[in-house]
Amino acid sequence: MRILLKLSGEALAGDKKTGFDEETVRKVALQVKQLVDNGTQVGIVIGGGNFWRGRSSENIDRTKADQIGMLATIMNCIYVSEIFRSVGMMTNILTPFECGSFTKLFSKDRANKYFARNQVVFFAGGTGHPYFSTDTGVVLRAIEVDADYILLAKAIDGVYDSDPAKNPDAKRYTTLSINEVIEKNLQVVDMTASILARDNHMPMRVFALQEENSIVKASTGEFNGTTVTTD
Repeated sequence: MRILLKLSGEALAGDKKTGFDEETVRKVALQVKQLVDNGTQVGIVIGGGNFWRGRSSENIDRTKADQIGMLATIMNCIYVSEIFRSVGMMTNILTPFECGSFTKLFSKDRANKYFARNQVVFFAGGTGHPYFSTDTGVVLRAIEVDADYILLAKAIDGVYDSDPAKNPDAKRYTTLSINEVIEKNLQVVDMTASILARDNHMPMRVFALQEENSIVKASTGEFNGTTVTTD
């Protein structure tokens, strides 16, 4: 079994909202270690929102803003990778562009080599191009490395028919298809990522990171959240 886990940068910051909350990251690491110890191969993509949200800036060229965001994801992966190592896992960080000795250049063969060695593989730097989000990055990497499914760890416990923060009557889906996500513009991931997932039959499970043992539960399918199918 091979999965790709998407973590939001904001979630890793905890209540601080920026930077890192080490206890939160350690809890993630201990859950991932359970999966790895049971033979699951785990790849990870992390957003950069705890450091930078370039699209909110009106004074910076979009390409440059997105490049700063790519670097934020690399910082996140370096930090989280080290916390993973501190609890007994081996890790490697791959990027779509050269970063000196900080990371290694992404290739499918290299990722597969690390997976075969029971290492957790961090896919940092997004797609390496502006105008593509880490949502697109995680779907792209999941397809490239033949993952079985994607786990989307969010601040909210699944996919709703409307914003539960604004609508107290919002209903959570237990299961829905990627076609419904696209047709209803439910924004599980951005539209580019949704279409990529649909066209390449990549299922997703959406859940709240802060729930107890949420990653392990989502990996088994017995979780509080939403399964997005490719039917």
